[in-house]
Amino acid sequence: MTDRATYPVQLVQPDGRRVFDREHAASVSDVGPEQLRQLFEDMVVARRIDTEATALQRQGQLGLWPPLLGQEAAQIGSVHALRPDDYVFCSYREAAVAYGRGVDPATITRLWRGVAHSCWDPAEINMTNPAIVVGAQGLHATGYAYAAHLDGAEIAVIAYFGDGATSQGDIAEALGFAAAWSAPVVFFCQNNQWAISEPVRVQSQTPIVRRAYGYGIPGVQVDGNDALGVLAVTRQAVARARSGGGPSFIEAITYRMGPHTTADDPTRYRASAELELWQRRDPIDRMRRLLEREDLWDSAFEQRVRTRSDEVGAALRTATIEMPDPDPMELFDHVYAAPHPLIGEERRDYAAYLEGVRS
Repeated sequence: MTDRATYPVQLVQPDGRRVFDREHAASVSDVGPEQLRQLFEDMVVARRIDTEATALQRQGQLGLWPPLLGQEAAQIGSVHALRPDDYVFCSYREAAVAYGRGVDPATITRLWRGVAHSCWDPAEINMTNPAIVVGAQGLHATGYAYAAHLDGAEIAVIAYFGDGATSQGDIAEALGFAAAWSAPVVFFCQNNQWAISEPVRVQSQTPIVRRAYGYGIPGVQVDGNDALGVLAVTRQAVARARSGGGPSFIEAITYRMGPHTTADDPTRYRASAELELWQRRDPIDRMRRLLEREDLWDSAFEQRVRTRSDEVGAALRTATIEMPDPDPMELFDHVYAAPHPLIGEERRDYAAYLEGVRS
């Protein structure tokens, strides 16, 4: 790899104008008007899911929520590059990816409300549930990808993580194993500029993507607020994985406009001027300007998007508030894939404890 890869790929500028890039534009040459509109709609709905969940947490209906505000293009653009049989390993902020994989929005808050160990069934959509342990999913993705390779499955595996996770040993180990095994895994780093309260410059004095070069893994930086650019580079990376080309690394340059989680106050560590700068690069505004420039925006489409957004927001809110409390004994379900004597013993002890409390 050369330093050329450190200049972010961009196919759509903030004002909606196309960028001439023969190499990467070719990867999305088939994306027509309806696909562009679908990208926009999915981004708007993803933002509605996020703002609704944030509001629910502020109202005491969720224990915690990790906002994705500002990262819609990175998530929706990349998930549109995947096939149903590809497998996704996420962190805790990929609600937009989950929506793009077909997750029922009514289930997205189950974990965050504390009524279940998970939000959805991974087997139904080939995507793991939110991972709270930072960086662990990189190793899980690499192991799964290598196993799929040994089984002869022509799939791609993608691991999402933030810039902060690249400072964890798990990601370094995952890169090492992926390179050694030529595992079909795409490492997708959403560099949103802040690892909780630490700016990315504290973690790395060079672009994060360069870390992949030391392992012999090809990497690329992309404007993470450009959904079309993200779609292009992700398509290239997953195609490489499926064809036996091995791992790839994508660094999507984006920005977390909201707090790290709803337990965080970003005004304590970042300047308002920085936020205002990135608000002018809003990924949804950018896609709308592209649609307007290419005569793909009209009142009917605007109403379609608003209706879909309202429906999803209302469904998520209603489902969250009406979620029943779980039976206490469900605590022991799904801890292991098969019966385990220790879990059986703990289940019996807890049942006896509950019986004593109730009597």
